[in-house]
Amino acid sequence: MKKAVALLLLSLCFSCQYLEKKVPSEQELLDKQMKEINWNEVDEYPSVDDCEKLTDENLRKQCFFDFITTTIQQKLAVDTLSTLFPKLDTIEVRVTVLPNATLEFQPEFPKDSVAYDTIKIDSILRARLVDFPKINPALKRGIPVKTQFVLPVIIKQE
Repeated sequence: MKKAVALLLLSLCFSCQYLEKKVPSEQELLDKQMKEINWNEVDEYPSVDDCEKLTDENLRKQCFFDFITTTIQQKLAVDTLSTLFPKLDTIEVRVTVLPNATLEFQPEFPKDSVAYDTIKIDSILRARLVDFPKINPALKRGIPVKTQFVLPVIIKQE
């Protein structure tokens, strides 16, 4: 009888190991989480203070793009860009919003744009597109991140 009780106790002690659940390692959890994150989308798009009061994400995004486009057009309307290049009616501008809330602008020209002095247009853009209102950078999981987008900016309005 003592042997049976000892055997039963011994088997109970070792069987508990089979009931334990395997806890995933920290690296496994991190790898799983990294695969679930969509790195091509941000949680919150860049914004300006005027658009912050909007609750709908799409309206806030559209408000920001409208604000940026309008501000760029107003700053370029002061210049002689339309008189220097009368055939140029729209410029595509690559806007980069950095995590520290600063903006960078770079014109996008077609590959066959020999008709325009791209260096002169670039220098005019860089000179005019300064002193922007405060921009709140895009957020990914609560962390400010760099975002880029291309906006068509109308130079000549008829």
